[in-house]
Amino acid sequence: MSDAPWLERVRAGFRKTSERLGDNLTGLFTKAALDSETLDEIEEALIASDLGPATAATIRARLAAERFERGLTEHAVREIVAQELEKVLAPVAVPLEISAFPRPQVILVVGVNGSGKTTTIAKLGHLLLEQDYGVLLAAGDTFRAAAIEQLRIWADRIGVPLISGPEGGDSSAVVFDGVKKATAEGIDTLIVDTAGRLQNKKGLMDELAKIRRVLGRLNPAAPHDVVLVLDATTGQNALSQIEVFQEVAGVTGLVMTKLDGTARGGVLVAAAEKFKLPIHAIGVGEGINDLRPFDAREIARAIAGLERE
Repeated sequence: MSDAPWLERVRAGFRKTSERLGDNLTGLFTKAALDSETLDEIEEALIASDLGPATAATIRARLAAERFERGLTEHAVREIVAQELEKVLAPVAVPLEISAFPRPQVILVVGVNGSGKTTTIAKLGHLLLEQDYGVLLAAGDTFRAAAIEQLRIWADRIGVPLISGPEGGDSSAVVFDGVKKATAEGIDTLIVDTAGRLQNKKGLMDELAKIRRVLGRLNPAAPHDVVLVLDATTGQNALSQIEVFQEVAGVTGLVMTKLDGTARGGVLVAAAEKFKLPIHAIGVGEGINDLRPFDAREIARAIAGLERE
């Protein structure tokens, strides 16, 4: 599949974010001098664009150190913003690698209800199918009948088997059956949906601990990945979710969804800067192909509102 349509979707997805950045910067380039007050205002504009205080401070320091021979322009600031964002994003733009032996590689997917977790599981499965990996889905969110049914519909759509149990059943039993089936049939990856009831943190932690114990008996290396799905439209709230799920689930990587249509895509940068966790993929649409790994340079320039080079 050509990258061109994907890159077009990415740029379209980040358009509102780049427009928000532009709106926040508007009016700051009419001053003759790049004085401390102007630098403070630019830093505040970057923070207001959800890029995070650490990244904003770095960009401010870079602007203060630059010599603008022709005066400060919005384009010059956007170029520096893009360069600094790329430095933050490049180390975390890490696709999910399927390398576990023996198979299957067990991927626990966690996230609050409403984050797009179930559909992200299907899209992640589709992405792995494209790379010729065998995929099995496990409906471990047994407390929501809708989650089981939704995952079944998606499994049928992408053409992969699904392991499920009764509503309200033991999620660790579903995971146990999933590992047994994947092992017996030589399936490369087992992607497990988990409950998203963050309001009951203790219950969720106990449930995940039980899943880990069951996995440990079958394969001491499992789960190989604990992927947190984040909804970009929640903005800074996504950062608090990372903190909680790191504590509850031991998150090893992130997927950020719903970057299309939100002005808060800068939170991708804030998450990278603060937590430095691998960001395996981003979602910029509802289609099955709209979740993919990303190029740090392309994303940085899209957020900064610069055209492709």
